[in-house]
Amino acid sequence: MSAKLVKNAGYFSRFQTKFRRRREAKTDYVQRTQLIQQDKTKYGAAKYRLVARITNTKVIAQIVVAELTGDKTVCQALSTELPKYGIKLGLSNYPAAYATGLLVARRFLTQMKLADVFKTEITEEYLNDEENRRPFKVILDVGLARTTTGAKVFAVMKGAVDGGLFIPHNVCRLACKFDKKDKDAGKDRKDVPAEKIVKGNQYYILGGAVADYMRKLKKESEEKYNKQFSRYVKAGITADNLEKIYKDAHAAIRKNPAATVIADKKKHAEEMKQKHAPKKPQTKKLSFEEKRKILNEHLAAAGLPPRK
Repeated sequence: MSAKLVKNAGYFSRFQTKFRRRREAKTDYVQRTQLIQQDKTKYGAAKYRLVARITNTKVIAQIVVAELTGDKTVCQALSTELPKYGIKLGLSNYPAAYATGLLVARRFLTQMKLADVFKTEITEEYLNDEENRRPFKVILDVGLARTTTGAKVFAVMKGAVDGGLFIPHNVCRLACKFDKKDKDAGKDRKDVPAEKIVKGNQYYILGGAVADYMRKLKKESEEKYNKQFSRYVKAGITADNLEKIYKDAHAAIRKNPAATVIADKKKHAEEMKQKHAPKKPQTKKLSFEEKRKILNEHLAAAGLPPRK
């Protein structure tokens, strides 16, 4: 009995290839469709997204709107801008993600001339108050990131919410520090009061977890501490002044969230190219004649006949 041919010529002639970014595993189109789909009663009103992306070295936060020709980035903030506000190290950790979210929110509202209207977190009391102006609504876009509780994409979201944007969310997804004797520590997050989770989240936002690890490692081994936190030691940053650095940075971001204007873009691009150029020079490609010449030199040194 012969096996049934499943993928025959008819299968391949009808096969429809996926979108390029799906084939590259870069875009979840089911998620994207839901994010950009607009109610028909809105009559072409823009639907804004807070795009949060975490790389190995930095945090990227963008306010993006979908158009017929593609996505349009309205505002952007990078964690590599944080040294301007006093956060010089740890540009991809949880506190840096929060600060980047705060920066993009304040920058965007300043750009839209709403910075004086929405200065802080949009609470339920504000939303139910009919006298106030409705806050600027943005939808969180996490891309392909895992939406686990305490993920850094939610730190970006929390920063943007504290910056004055309205993002529909549930605080139970935020990282939270519970006391050992706290009765709510073992409970399901949905049963814990929201105020307690927001308060416990401050521990991570202000670098409490990093500071505690610095103290623990220093107590265990001074050598390991100096090796792992060598840049912190060189910059004079200790576990005790870490909280103050983040608080001062948040205040500085609120005071002046504007991006640095580059006067000469061509010169800046050339400087960046030189800065990120490969340290090891690439091997020069040789022609066939050059390769044969080198080979014959080696053969002659070994007393062997040359190649023609």
